[in-house]
Amino acid sequence: MNSNEFREWSLHAAEWGADYRSTLRERPVRPLVEPGEIVRSIDVSPPEHGETMQAIFADFERKILPGMTHWQHPRFFAYFPANAAPVSVVAEYLVSVMAAQCMLWQTSPAATELETRVVDWMRQALGLPEGFSGVMQDSASSATLAAVLTMRERALDWQGNKKGLQGQPILRVYSSDQVHTSIDRAIWVSGVGEDNLVRIPVAGRFRAMDVAALEAAIVADRQAGMLPAGIIACVGGTSTGGTDDIAGVAAVAKRHGLYLHVDAAWAGSAMICPEYRHFWAGVEQADSIVFNPHKWLGAQFDCSMQFIRRPEDLVRTLAIKPDYLKTHGRDGIINYSEWSVPLGRRFRALKLWFLLRAHGLENLRTMIRNHVAWSEGLAERLAREADFEIVSEPMLSLFSFRHLVAGTDSGQHNLRLVNAINDDGRIYLTQTRVDGQVAIRFQVGQFETTAADVDTAFEVITEIARRLA
Repeated sequence: MNSNEFREWSLHAAEWGADYRSTLRERPVRPLVEPGEIVRSIDVSPPEHGETMQAIFADFERKILPGMTHWQHPRFFAYFPANAAPVSVVAEYLVSVMAAQCMLWQTSPAATELETRVVDWMRQALGLPEGFSGVMQDSASSATLAAVLTMRERALDWQGNKKGLQGQPILRVYSSDQVHTSIDRAIWVSGVGEDNLVRIPVAGRFRAMDVAALEAAIVADRQAGMLPAGIIACVGGTSTGGTDDIAGVAAVAKRHGLYLHVDAAWAGSAMICPEYRHFWAGVEQADSIVFNPHKWLGAQFDCSMQFIRRPEDLVRTLAIKPDYLKTHGRDGIINYSEWSVPLGRRFRALKLWFLLRAHGLENLRTMIRNHVAWSEGLAERLAREADFEIVSEPMLSLFSFRHLVAGTDSGQHNLRLVNAINDDGRIYLTQTRVDGQVAIRFQVGQFETTAADVDTAFEVITEIARRLA
């Protein structure tokens, strides 16, 4: 591809992207394809000779696009959003064109220094104290792994990386069963082991960890010769929005000298609104916090932010400094590759800088407030229907519900219902289990959702539920 062709196809892709985003409401949210259908349409062997861009782009539209789930669809109410506000997409064009590897200050000084500034902008926006530094990770999974590795090293007096875990005391980490499965993976990868992730019972509307049970588990483990290392608390869990008493958990962590990591991957974005900060009261006592601007704020994936009280502990855990990576003759340089597991780093700060400047915090607050109000309104409407029940009350913009049909297996009926809704294509939902029973999740979070889209959700849910019944 020469420079003229690069210009032509770059413009073509940008025009295609604008058309795609403007027509999303006309498309089914989830594709109606069968497993294996896409792969069968793609040549089994790689091409020996180059093909024209016209042919490649045509195949993209004919073979790939029909098999895509449209995460930017305004009626995407499943999982949590993975938003890509248009201004963020434009910034990602620039990042892709420059294709910088931003592992060190010297490999792209502007990327490092903009990241430092944008992270501090977000610290201020969330109301966190000045004592926190931060780093942009690819996802909450990586941030949580970094936190678990740090709590492991701190508990082992920084000897785990050097000596391994063999012969060391058995480490214990504590959480509820409401945390994301990325916590389980971090426990696996860190070598702590699944059996040593202690699940603390939950109670109350928001399924918070029982603080007394947490402390009792820590004491019992110490008496049994094990080594408590840290606690992972949750704000806005994936299933039903499970949210711990952060202040109470932090007090336990402080009494026992344990590292506290707070996973607020989804709900953290809402903390730009001061009225929602009661959900994580006490968070300023945490050792690290993760939230994902790519979920609710509109920064294109991947864009996760980890705030850290003592960055020197994180760097001590993760930094490896061969001579070829040293930045010589410079003082006060931050190399963010020392703050994360991967050495390679994308220029993630640019899209968030564009986004914050284009929208401003107040417009983003309005979006989040609308999403919360619309979700609460839908929950109230469903609750007034005799054949529906609200299973978990709204936590911000997330709640769960069931459709009730006498004489049927509720779990099987609601699984059929969520599948029928998704096959219909107008909206997209997911299921979960609450206290062991199937429920249907609903959350509002897509950047361009309107009140009318949520009204459509009510119509689709009730129409299809009654048709099945």
